[in-house]
Amino acid sequence: MARSADDTSSHISRQFSHELERVRTHMLRMGGQVEKHLGDALRSVAEHDSQLAQRVIDEDLLIDRLEREIDIECSLIIARRQPAAGDLRLVLAIIKAVRDLERIGDEASRIARSALRLAEEGEDPVHLGEFHQMGERVLAMVKQALDAFARMDAEAAAAIAGEDIEVDTEYHAAIRTMVTHMTEYPESAEVVLIVLWAFRALERIGDHAKNISEHVSYMVIGVNLGIGRPLPKK
Repeated sequence: MARSADDTSSHISRQFSHELERVRTHMLRMGGQVEKHLGDALRSVAEHDSQLAQRVIDEDLLIDRLEREIDIECSLIIARRQPAAGDLRLVLAIIKAVRDLERIGDEASRIARSALRLAEEGEDPVHLGEFHQMGERVLAMVKQALDAFARMDAEAAAAIAGEDIEVDTEYHAAIRTMVTHMTEYPESAEVVLIVLWAFRALERIGDHAKNISEHVSYMVIGVNLGIGRPLPKK
């Protein structure tokens, strides 16, 4: 029995909805992998764990592969379905978010490389309390951004911008602390530079988490809050 035009249209619509949900799920799974990647990198510094640090570095290839696969999925959806309005914003937000996630993975690998070098120096060659505090904040930001994406929650996404300001403040304070330490103990210069490299990676991760939150806002309300616009009034 031949399908009616309405049946065919309904079938295509269901297929399209399934494709959108599938690529969204893939992006969130990649997010979970990146979140774990970052958590392991931070733990490798805290525990002087060279093996864990090396595993983080090796797993970065997986994150790169996921980014490419999801980008291809999104490109095929645009080519085949020519989405519009909210559907198009969703696909574009996913494309942008996976790029930020891939870069978070790169920065986590840089932290892991710093962990390898710091492990050679033994127990905390410089005070790392500020690093661990900033790391916890940044990791929470990544989780919050992914949760906001999963729930399509623009208000929760908007709150992440304030967290990024705190991260920037902590980063600049850490630079001052590290420079002061290096001035007082010139022999620690090489180690201080390693730690500063790790701090810089954390600051960049905070930026990428904020970017993801801005993609959420664009996806949900069609406005990029990164240019200073408030949420529309309900």
